[in-house]
Amino acid sequence: MLESYLKQRLKEKEILLMTHIVLGYPTFEDAFRIIEAMVNAGVDLMELQIPFSEPIADGPIILHANQRALAGGATVQKCMEFARKVAKSFDIPFLFMSYYNILFKYGVDRFAGEMHNSGIVGAIVPDLPPEEGGDYLDAMGKYHLSPIFIFSPTTPEERMAYLNSFGKGFIYCVARKGVTGVATDFSRQLKEYLLRCRSATNLPLALGFGVKGREDVDYLKGKADIAVIGSETIRLVDTAGVGAVGEFINSLRSE
Repeated sequence: MLESYLKQRLKEKEILLMTHIVLGYPTFEDAFRIIEAMVNAGVDLMELQIPFSEPIADGPIILHANQRALAGGATVQKCMEFARKVAKSFDIPFLFMSYYNILFKYGVDRFAGEMHNSGIVGAIVPDLPPEEGGDYLDAMGKYHLSPIFIFSPTTPEERMAYLNSFGKGFIYCVARKGVTGVATDFSRQLKEYLLRCRSATNLPLALGFGVKGREDVDYLKGKADIAVIGSETIRLVDTAGVGAVGEFINSLRSE
């Protein structure tokens, strides 16, 4: 379902936008306003991060948002309830992003079942490789959800093909080694990496880690299918407030 939605959207747009927020940050009420502004500005799909105390793939900006959300009382159950409200309110696909400890403690099948019941279409679990994710993959298949897998610049072609055999919806391509929120060199090296990614999968390619503005989004046209905006939006909320989000998302498109 997610893959067909994305491919249909790509007939209408040269590149899609996916944004990332941390649920409960700054508050759940603010998170809803941020989502509303993003959807109104034309975002095509969105990651909803369930906060975790040790988000190992995330840099200091998203780490801080995770810590603030947890300190403010965010729980997995509250995130599930919020996700149900969001999915009913807005007509774009929403995915969960979190770490496997969250799913394991909640119960993997229960987690996937509640995702399905809430209208969430897939999940990104960056610390769970397929070799250790049998229960997760079974549950995602049972509830017709998309498990999103990740390619990195150091992933060999053989490994890319293996990950692709389990992935659905799209492949998340990490622009560089390291964590989120650090500057990325949008250069020939990145172009060559994305060509390797493209040769390994027929799924749409999302590129994240370092996309900050229109220039980056424009660079990715013809190389990736989805530009992922994460830390930059949270940085904007921190510095300029929730009200600045819509204008920022509008500024990312030149079409």
